[in-house]
Amino acid sequence: MSEDRTAAPPAESRPDLRADCSNCFGLCCVALPFAASADFAVGKDAGKPCKNLRTDFRCGIHTRLRQEGFQGCTVYDCFGAGQQVSQVTFGGRDWRQAPETSRQMFEVFPVVRQLHELLWYLTEALTLPAARPVHADLDRALADTERLTRQSADDLAGLDVAAHRGRVNELLLRTSELHRATAGRRARDHRGADLIGARLRKADLRGANLRGAYLIAADLTGADLRGADLIGADFRDAGIAGADLTGSIFLTQAQLNAAKGDAATRLPAALTRPAHWS
Repeated sequence: MSEDRTAAPPAESRPDLRADCSNCFGLCCVALPFAASADFAVGKDAGKPCKNLRTDFRCGIHTRLRQEGFQGCTVYDCFGAGQQVSQVTFGGRDWRQAPETSRQMFEVFPVVRQLHELLWYLTEALTLPAARPVHADLDRALADTERLTRQSADDLAGLDVAAHRGRVNELLLRTSELHRATAGRRARDHRGADLIGARLRKADLRGANLRGAYLIAADLTGADLRGADLIGADFRDAGIAGADLTGSIFLTQAQLNAAKGDAATRLPAALTRPAHWS
């Protein structure tokens, strides 16, 4: 029988899935590309260090990223993949001291980031009482995903992470169905829907399926999102002031950081109110 872990959200039970920049070689600032846009003041290629990266691998403008035009950095979350790749996969040898490792390190980082994101979702799924019928399968998927994160750099570079995500996603879909059924009503299905700029003020979205929905700049002021599945939903500039997200599932800190909430926005226990919210 699966262990009962319904009381511990990922943030408490899995601190290793929280980014620890002090033990990372600035991988998100080097490995990933970004283009000059509303989210980034300048662009850079993959494998090229950001101009703001210091010699100690810390960001030189971390406390004023939004003011300097790097809002995109504030909504990125590696789910702890940075320290995993830096300290475990590559044993604490950084790409400056060992430049021969850089190419593979930067290739492996996005793979491990995807695996760690899955670990976050699986850990959360195991806290949901309604998902007990699939807890054993979730446990196995969690153990398998953790095993993959401990592979060698060569094995990680060759991993078909998309196929693994597909298998895990089937379990997360079933988890979502079981959880949302507890709403006791026929909830709306907006999976992958284009809701950019939608007027959803005070909308009743309890138990709704919003997986992968485009909610960019949508007005969700005062909306009721209790029990909704929000995995992969795009909350960039979505107005969620006064909205109730308690009991929603698969919501991440990065999604919240991209949205516009306030002191009245109600959040799941595992997440924190972004500092830039007014």
